Amino acid sequence: MIFPSLSADILAVIAPFSLLFSASSWRTASTLLLGAILCRGKRTVASILRTLGLEKDTGFSKYHRILNALAWSPKKASEILLRMLLKLIGNERPVIFIDETLERRKGKKIRDKGYYRDAVRSSKSQVVNTMGLKWIVMALSVRFGFAKRQFALPFFSVLQPSAKSAEAQGRRYKTAMDWSIQMMKQLVRWIPKVPFILVGDGGFACGRLALACFKLNISLVSRLKMNAQLYALPDPAPRGKRGRKRIKGSRLTSFKDMVTMKGLGWQEAEIVCYSGQKKKVRFLTNTSMWGGDGFSPLAIRWVLMVDPTGELDPLPLMSTDVNLTAIQMIGLYVDRWNIEVTFEEVREHLGVETQRQWSDKAISRTTPILMGLYSIVCLIGRRLYEATPFMPEKTAWYDKQVVSFSDLLKAVRIALWKDSSFLRKERKEAYREIPLDARDDWQAWLVEMLAKAA
Repeated sequence: MIFPSLSADILAVIAPFSLLFSASSWRTASTLLLGAILCRGKRTVASILRTLGLEKDTGFSKYHRILNALAWSPKKASEILLRMLLKLIGNERPVIFIDETLERRKGKKIRDKGYYRDAVRSSKSQVVNTMGLKWIVMALSVRFGFAKRQFALPFFSVLQPSAKSAEAQGRRYKTAMDWSIQMMKQLVRWIPKVPFILVGDGGFACGRLALACFKLNISLVSRLKMNAQLYALPDPAPRGKRGRKRIKGSRLTSFKDMVTMKGLGWQEAEIVCYSGQKKKVRFLTNTSMWGGDGFSPLAIRWVLMVDPTGELDPLPLMSTDVNLTAIQMIGLYVDRWNIEVTFEEVREHLGVETQRQWSDKAISRTTPILMGLYSIVCLIGRRLYEATPFMPEKTAWYDKQVVSFSDLLKAVRIALWKDSSFLRKERKEAYREIPLDARDDWQAWLVEMLAKAA
């Protein structure tokens, strides 16, 4: 292994995953994992080995086998990671963000790919479809003391094969809601009797999903459509009256009409936006029945938020937990944006979309590993910061005040390089005590690494 003497902060985070492997396989897997943190640019196995100075290792195939052949459970790894993340929030009610993300990939051997709407490249006036793989990701909302915003730490990522791919393979096609419900059931099996809050965007405002959340004791918070069908609560049936009881009352005014109506008792509040700025908004809230074609009405608390300045579009929200306040619902939905930030950062710093595996097993493992790597870096970085606080990286043109993910990644990379065999920490030798020939080899390697194209 290239890291013979890892520090306690790093070992405490990666050691629990050793249960998934044999002793020899774990040495290979941990080297691959830590090498993926140090690697820059593409996250291929070859790039990782070059970063670690293992390009002359003739046993390189063992690193590929970790991804495409070895029998270990990514689902069990997700459970281990989730339990580690839950320790960060203590007794707080866990908030889970769920969202879809597109991994742009091409290739004849990638069976589960399809054409999907590319949310990053699309706009209100133009829809851009891109070939790739669709992933459904769950991330735990965590606030670190060194940051102003919530961090969305991924722990569970599932690949959704396209309809065309499922048909070609003779498998039943599962929609995003099917996979989301299945993921929630798995979540409850891992951590039973915990009242999770699940926060999703408008695509997760589905009656079937809401009903499943209600049965699993999970509160769903999501965005509604402006034309959502709202109904009054059903009146109690008179005593002695026969027949089926009513499940909903009369149809209520739509959100679209509420925006223009007067005398509805609008309330004012000040919310904290993603950027940390405070903004005054007006809102309405009530408890009603929400229903539509294809599913039975369900009792929800809804909130209609409007921006008095007109900069933001009206925002209708719903929660299957009627005890949540309007301010709590708005705050949860504002925090949901952090998972979008996570998706951007795993592409920018951890090489998502740069993998080149072609086997089905490797494809289904590499992206969840890189997503989980984001959380692992944050866990290690938090420990390093608590031991020795570090400042955010500043420039003459950017006076950054708070620590970001890039700062955590830099701190973890510094700790890993210090722990590497190149600096011989296990012998406690100073740089001047390293033999001259070994020092020259190390300097030559360092210069070569800095000179290589990213």
